[in-house]
Amino acid sequence: MYFHHTPTLLSLLYPSLVWHKSRKEKTVFLTFDDGPVPEVTDFVLECLTAYKALATFFCVGENIARYPHIFKKVIAKGHSVGNHTYNHVNGWKTPLADYVENISLCADALGHHTKKALPSGLFRPPYGRMTRKQIAALNGQYNIIMWDVLSGDFDQRLSREQCLAKTLKYTGNGSIVIFHDSYKAADNLEYALPRLLDHLASKGYLFKPL
Repeated sequence: MYFHHTPTLLSLLYPSLVWHKSRKEKTVFLTFDDGPVPEVTDFVLECLTAYKALATFFCVGENIARYPHIFKKVIAKGHSVGNHTYNHVNGWKTPLADYVENISLCADALGHHTKKALPSGLFRPPYGRMTRKQIAALNGQYNIIMWDVLSGDFDQRLSREQCLAKTLKYTGNGSIVIFHDSYKAADNLEYALPRLLDHLASKGYLFKPL
């Protein structure tokens, strides 16, 4: 089970995590998890370019290592990038030391291909799952980015139309929206993303990176 719109209680329980940005500005923060991968990440980049939209890609370290040329395209287009662990590990199932080490491996991959330290220090936990000890270990080193809108593009039980409708329903000023540039999410993503961009652009929204 998952929530398309993050319950307010979660943000109150974990106030050090970033759940959304300012509600005063007509800006949406699109984020893409799990890439980069051939074809799907390329599709996302083309869509974003068509709408002059910038976004944030939370990259898996092993995918950066496999497809550095695609990762470099993300950077070259002006998007921001963040750490999504090296092997997409579940924090609830991973000891603290192993979790921190996996994040460090991803940071090395990010730094190697950007030729500089990651300036934004952005981190998103795979599955949104972290322990309080893991949060405490990363606070001060990373901005831990969560979300208030989950597209559900990875859910193959969800129709393309439902994916779009639910995402549009909950997206508003300052929303941090999650899509996935992964093969599993590709069908829903390829339907929902351009239509979401078109609708929100027509309403005067701007799309910025974190």
